[in-house]
Amino acid sequence: MEYVQERVTTLHALTDHRPDAPTDRAAVVVPMTEREYGTLAAERVLSALERVGPARVIVPLRATPERVGPFADWLDGFDVDVETLWCDGPRLADLLADRGVDGERGKGRDVWLALGRALDAEYVVVHDADTTTYSPAFVNRLLFPLAHDHEFSKGYYARVEDDGLYGRLFRLFFRPLVRALGDAHDADVLDYLSSFRYALAGEFAATTDLVSRLRVQRGWGLEVGTLGDAFAYAGFDGSAQVDLGRYEHDHRSVDGPTGLADMSRAVGEAALRVVADAGVTPDYGTLPDRYREAADRLTRRYAVDAAFNGLDYDSGDEREQVATYADAIAKPGPDTRLPAWNDAPLSPAAVADAARADLTAARESATGASGSLKDGSPLGDDPP
Repeated sequence: MEYVQERVTTLHALTDHRPDAPTDRAAVVVPMTEREYGTLAAERVLSALERVGPARVIVPLRATPERVGPFADWLDGFDVDVETLWCDGPRLADLLADRGVDGERGKGRDVWLALGRALDAEYVVVHDADTTTYSPAFVNRLLFPLAHDHEFSKGYYARVEDDGLYGRLFRLFFRPLVRALGDAHDADVLDYLSSFRYALAGEFAATTDLVSRLRVQRGWGLEVGTLGDAFAYAGFDGSAQVDLGRYEHDHRSVDGPTGLADMSRAVGEAALRVVADAGVTPDYGTLPDRYREAADRLTRRYAVDAAFNGLDYDSGDEREQVATYADAIAKPGPDTRLPAWNDAPLSPAAVADAARADLTAARESATGASGSLKDGSPLGDDPP
């Protein structure tokens, strides 16, 4: 237990206290995919949100037409105001294409759609649905700084599970990458990124004014990209991080689709775009080697820390991951970020209309209702 302050306000869980927070003025965004349907973790999250009592819950959902209806019915069974925002329907796809914001689909794109729908609240909280240790206190803790002169807050926690150290992409890739950049550049943005104890955590809260300015990364760079805009608009004085205590959720393999290697490319590109936006010009010729050196120093320290705590630690496996992640370090490609909602070419209401019509059509098609089209083509008029 410690109480060290970073350059951003750092709030520690020194007790089990659940602080007062404006939960009734907040919208909670919980992105899900069909794999969360009926899981114990998602059930725990939604049951806990019943006790939190937010203004509303928005679930941007990625699911097939066959699964979306039952999933939405399951969400409707909880005693909380849930808006199921189906992100995979044809009307919504057509709307985004017509307005020039179609393209790569991923978690960030789904969250962006939901953030637009959340702008009628005063505050917005975003977190995942795969934690098995979810507590109603998490929402209060994330919101608390916003009621105390901050615009942005981010959760942090130690990923210590199954007698080992997790949080591998943060420990072995993001942290040493930022450290390597900081060794070569004296820049506030690098101090800012270094201030966050778990920069890749998916849990954050912000005022709707800040949310309306976010240029959201479409995929796995969501968390880092959000920090970049938080640095630009909230800065050190307007940002906080809060201890969420014990937090356990799914682990990913290094290789394979949606594995950590794939994620490292998105995270690396987002991080390097953030620092470039702030005026840092990395030497991409030497950066991979400098990253490896920083990562090597950190892995030796992790080994000592693990031994100190009697935890398992495979130094060889960690170094292999570092070698894999080094391949992700390259100059960012084209900027595919989604526009800030305060400058978007469509309205959140149009998104809701399209998603709602898609969900209705999927339900009717699944049940064989009169008027449904079995070939999957749209029903009725397109939403405005």
